[in-house]
Amino acid sequence: MTIVAAIQLNSTADLAENLAAARHWQGAAAAGGAKLAALPENFAFMGKRETDKLALAESDGGGPIQDFLAQTARELGISVIAGTVPVAVPSDDSRVYAASLVYSAAGRRIARYDKIHLFDVDVDRGDRIEHYRESNTIAAGEPAYVVVPTAVGALGLSVCYDLRFPELFRALAQRGAEMLCIPAAFTQQTGEAHWEPLLRARAIENQCFVLAPGQCGTHATGRQTWGHSMIIDPWGVVLGERLDDTPGVVLADLDFDRLRQVRASLPALKHRRL
Repeated sequence: MTIVAAIQLNSTADLAENLAAARHWQGAAAAGGAKLAALPENFAFMGKRETDKLALAESDGGGPIQDFLAQTARELGISVIAGTVPVAVPSDDSRVYAASLVYSAAGRRIARYDKIHLFDVDVDRGDRIEHYRESNTIAAGEPAYVVVPTAVGALGLSVCYDLRFPELFRALAQRGAEMLCIPAAFTQQTGEAHWEPLLRARAIENQCFVLAPGQCGTHATGRQTWGHSMIIDPWGVVLGERLDDTPGVVLADLDFDRLRQVRASLPALKHRRL
């Protein structure tokens, strides 16, 4: 059995409260047999203002959030994907990197990916327009294709808005990814319309498992996030989904023989001509 977990959270402006919630659900994942657990974007903090995260910026490799992740992975004996952690930008205290970090079951950090595509959009909710400008407080990572071997399989990293850029995921698949992790804090409006179709498309077109842990509910800013954390197989089948708008954990058993069967019987990745 190769059980993995996607954890859904409703993160607040209280760091300690969020870390306690993350620890609780990681423990539930481990108790359910998971070898790897993925946390959503902004799992440790969603403040009242976008600038609030700057006060929590950590140096690369150390800080309360990163220490928590390493310790939790080690204590539970599971690999952990930390959706995003605010990592300081050298010589720029007005922005942070949204860094997705991966820890082995021994508590050692084995990968870092900084979110490339930033959510600078205006979302029409019908009664009002919601304005999002991540670039005001987040620095875009340098374009990178991060694929890391884990105890479960080869893992390709991305974050939230990256989901809308299929070329990133094709490059990850070309570099050997068998699983794609897409931690997110999708808005309710865009999530209802696009979350599942885009996730299933990324799974199908790249013949990979997809782990998609998300934020849910209403946050300190009044922002509403979609939730619906899910795990999808390489044929586009949803193996598990968190349907209600509350924190929780989604578990699924990944069948890598099935992945190889899909790729062998429909070898689209080998048929590419562009």
